[in-house]
Amino acid sequence: VQPPEKPLQAEEWNKLREDFQLPEIFEEVMLNSMIRCNSPIDVAKSLLTHVAKRNGDVAYNVLVKYLTLCVQQGQVSEIRDVYDIMKVRFKILEDGAYNLLIKGLSNSDQWRMALTLLEEIKKITIPSRTCYESCIKAASRHQEMKLAFELYNEMMAKGVVPTLDVLQSFFHFSRGVNGAELQKELFGILLYLRENQIYPHKTLMRSIKLWFESIPGGNWRGRLTKIKDSGQCPVCNHQLEDSNLTEEEYSNLSESLIRDVIHGTDTFRKTSPKEFEAFQTFVESRLPFDIVIDGLNVSHIKSRKMQCENLFDAVNCLAKENARLLVLGRKHMLMNSSNWKREIMKEMQNKADFFFAENISEDDAFLLYATLRSGKHCKFVTRDFLRDHKACLSDSVRRHLFRKWQRGHQISKKKCFSSVFSQQPAFRYDCVVQTTGDTWHIPYKDVFEEKHSYQVPRKWLCIQQK
Repeated sequence: VQPPEKPLQAEEWNKLREDFQLPEIFEEVMLNSMIRCNSPIDVAKSLLTHVAKRNGDVAYNVLVKYLTLCVQQGQVSEIRDVYDIMKVRFKILEDGAYNLLIKGLSNSDQWRMALTLLEEIKKITIPSRTCYESCIKAASRHQEMKLAFELYNEMMAKGVVPTLDVLQSFFHFSRGVNGAELQKELFGILLYLRENQIYPHKTLMRSIKLWFESIPGGNWRGRLTKIKDSGQCPVCNHQLEDSNLTEEEYSNLSESLIRDVIHGTDTFRKTSPKEFEAFQTFVESRLPFDIVIDGLNVSHIKSRKMQCENLFDAVNCLAKENARLLVLGRKHMLMNSSNWKREIMKEMQNKADFFFAENISEDDAFLLYATLRSGKHCKFVTRDFLRDHKACLSDSVRRHLFRKWQRGHQISKKKCFSSVFSQQPAFRYDCVVQTTGDTWHIPYKDVFEEKHSYQVPRKWLCIQQK
């Protein structure tokens, strides 16, 4: 439907409704169209007035659509009116309406009202990320950084994960502002990026650089660079952290992963204790391996190829230097089928050890166990990010060690033709945000990837204090 260009009278709206194929959803379809065309607010208002006169009230979902148009156009007094109507008519509003109300109000001079609404939501549930971030941005825009950080810390404590967009707003609005407490909070965000192996995109990286350079009397200077293969920064000559774990760190991580994750409660959800014991016996009698491969995961690398061919390519490529390989397979791979050819499977079994688990097993625990038991040199191949296992670890130090170990040991497929697989990172230095106090080194990507990726960036921001 094409929305009218000017407000209509009741009989005109009735005529349009009657001509519409499904009159019962006419108002919703019309409002959707008005949102798409960004129609003048008085046109939408005339439809609402007509509905209210005809039915005695306006349905919740119709009000929400009208509210969407008001927020889209920053019609603050209308947003407030809709909220007053909703508050009287409905005891509880759902997330969508709260998100809209808070977004609309926080972008206006009545942004403090958004904070009141946030408090209202807290009585019922945990506010959404959108609600928190709208309020945080409003407080930051009005230079109320203390309030913005209170909301941010509260949101984090409730397990609501921030977007890079809101982190960027902190650095953007803190430019040129003095204060030790503020600096400490912003350094905390940088350490959060480190802790969670998050690589900022260009926009966030630029805001971080400009914030550092704007600190009154700070004498910070940021430069973009690429780190040498040796791990030395060409700008400040500083040596970045080594990507290898020390013996102590490795045994600490290995013990806690085997205790918390592998023997923890979640491992046997998809595998039986009996099967896992059989796997342990199998591994212990053949240790150590150089590379452990998640066979099923790797078999899906190229969708146009047969699964066993994908796995065959990987095994061939990785077995070149007489590496001892362990492939974690599933029992269905042994049945001769269109995807799993018996002769190819036989040939692979001459080049690598295979363990075939039940078809419902969870590979990750097997993969981690075999890799860790083989020792510090052993690498593993999977396209998974293993996020669940990091979460099972009991403290942030171990979680950081896990990510560091993962960055140095997970082999990924590179899109190059010379060899299907390449070690990523093939770096001697650790690719995370790091600081010595008077230097910060921040790896960044050109664009943000919502999906976590263990592919590490090559671009860095070096910030040093003169």
